[in-house]
Amino acid sequence: MSDLDPTIPDLTFVLGGARSGKSAFAERLAAQSRLPVTYVATAAVSDEPEMRARIAHHRDSRPAHWETLEVGRDLAGALRDVARDGRCVLVDCLPLWLAGWLCPPDDHPEGPANDEQWQNVVDTLAATLVSLPGKLVVVSNEIGLGVIPMGSITRRYVDELGRLNQRVAALAPQVRFVVAGLPMAVKG
Repeated sequence: MSDLDPTIPDLTFVLGGARSGKSAFAERLAAQSRLPVTYVATAAVSDEPEMRARIAHHRDSRPAHWETLEVGRDLAGALRDVARDGRCVLVDCLPLWLAGWLCPPDDHPEGPANDEQWQNVVDTLAATLVSLPGKLVVVSNEIGLGVIPMGSITRRYVDELGRLNQRVAALAPQVRFVVAGLPMAVKG
């Protein structure tokens, strides 16, 4: 919660396109807070060399003293477990978390979420974000600026990420959009 108003979450939402510099900017915000940082990683580690390389790059860019928590589908539960007054929690990123719900690996026991399940998950995350103590920085991709995707699953993913981004942006007192490494204030 904010020191100025305990009813307002200390939440900064950072958006940007692929390779826009949004994660680096979010990491700078976390470091500048001068608080202990917990980095909540939402990427599922896979055997794909390209994905392993991306995850390694992100790990190497973070200070070694930051705590890292790799989460699966229960992002809200993980946030409740680690958020504390006097601590900064950095979530990177919502699109990979969404992919775990809508496009899970073939061997995932629950399979993809249906519309009702997904809506319940988003409602739970939204309620959690506004109730957490401490500082929170959440990263997401803005993918709604490109071409209309082909295929129903891709359209659903783009639609749901857009709705999720709108929901989090409405809750966040501060929203930043990063383009070519340059953050722009969208809100707050």
